[in-house]
Amino acid sequence: MPTLSRHESVFVLRFSEPENPADAPDNAFSPDFLDSLDAAFDEVEASEGPAALVTTGAGKFYSNGLDLSVVASDPAGLPAYVSRAQRVFARVLRLELPTVAAVNGHAFGAGAMLALSHDHRVMRADRGFWNLPEAQLGMPFPPGMNALITTRLPHTVASTAMLTSKRYAADEAIAAGIAHEAAEADAVLDRAITVAAEMAPLRSANYAGIRTGLVAGALSHLDEPITRL
Repeated sequence: MPTLSRHESVFVLRFSEPENPADAPDNAFSPDFLDSLDAAFDEVEASEGPAALVTTGAGKFYSNGLDLSVVASDPAGLPAYVSRAQRVFARVLRLELPTVAAVNGHAFGAGAMLALSHDHRVMRADRGFWNLPEAQLGMPFPPGMNALITTRLPHTVASTAMLTSKRYAADEAIAAGIAHEAAEADAVLDRAITVAAEMAPLRSANYAGIRTGLVAGALSHLDEPITRL
């Protein structure tokens, strides 16, 4: 489950923290996982002073996105479940502090979209992909997810990523505008914390308002409950 710690002005939200990185889970969006994210955001928002937030996974995965066991076990509840995931994206986009994704490994599907919800993205240089597999899996992009992707990425990149399920390694992700920079495996989190610390003094309602203006079209769709998929 996610854990939150603070390093001076930077909050670090780890999606998992196993003793052995080889045993790290894929950080899929189980209901409990999503509840833990919301609790961490509550704590971050209740803090005072300059601050920024870094999120990261462990081992091979940043996040594998939607929990396919939840999808398979409750088809009737799928619209509500995906709506819940979209509200997490919207919440990250509304935080009154800068956000940095330390993408330590694979970011797939909704996990890739969670990374896109951050202001700055640092990817692991040597391995790990950013990927939207929905076309290959026969899954649709509901309006909120569609709007998030097409708002955060150039149209040609969004089109390729969504229609072909192309896997982007760090160098390709940077060239496409998906990631801002890359770092070696043992430096991804440290680099993200450095970037976040530099941005922390920007924390304010004004900062959040500027971001909201940039993503207003996506937020309106992310807020809208999904009724069918």
